[in-house]
Amino acid sequence: MRAFICGLKGFTLEADERAFLRDAAPWGVILFRRNVDAPEQIARLTAEIRDALGRHAPVLVDQEGGRVQRLGSPHWRAYPAAARFELAAANAAQAERLAWLGARLIAHDLRSVGVDVDCLPVLDAPAEDSHSIIGDRAYSRDPARVAAIGRAAAEGLMAGGVAPVMKHIPGHGRARADSHLELPVVNARREDLELTDFAPFKANADLPMAMSAHVVYTAIDPTAPGTLSKAVIGDIVRGYIGFDGLL
Repeated sequence: MRAFICGLKGFTLEADERAFLRDAAPWGVILFRRNVDAPEQIARLTAEIRDALGRHAPVLVDQEGGRVQRLGSPHWRAYPAAARFELAAANAAQAERLAWLGARLIAHDLRSVGVDVDCLPVLDAPAEDSHSIIGDRAYSRDPARVAAIGRAAAEGLMAGGVAPVMKHIPGHGRARADSHLELPVVNARREDLELTDFAPFKANADLPMAMSAHVVYTAIDPTAPGTLSKAVIGDIVRGYIGFDGLL
């Protein structure tokens, strides 16, 4: 069996979940809003997870800011959406500094309750006619700006002891549907994908982890979404982009 990540039902670790963790030995556990109540509760839950697994297993969360923030009010700061970093900055260096600082603060919040992996940065570059599922979760529409600001956010997390997960490789920016609800199909040419969608990931290929995009790219593989496609994962993610970390 390959390494996998699983979720949990609620605020506490139930007996059946403890048994599952012990027997199945997942690589890590991801928390969602349904698992989050208060700082003390999450700290207990992360400790229970690691006790059940018998090791200091990674605990992940999606803590981007804006619409995607599993740890929220009233116990945690309300972080801005990614797009705000570019809009609020007078220059590129300032935008990157703001992203670094925001991610460093997020890392502090997460580490204080035992979470050590954050599914951030979002390295998608949204197209004009794309679905709003990415929208202001992206740092910019400019792939170069996405790459630079995303790099700063990743480094802010790592400075605080939290591992980043870049997403959604090799790019969700052209999708005209929410991949949580239906399967997006992108018909762009490979040359265009390389210039826009793939570029931020290629610039950050040395980051330790990535989350795949559940999107069909007809120029690469018209038969399967990226998550399940040998062509997308092998030829694009591992090959062209050059990412060899945990996917």
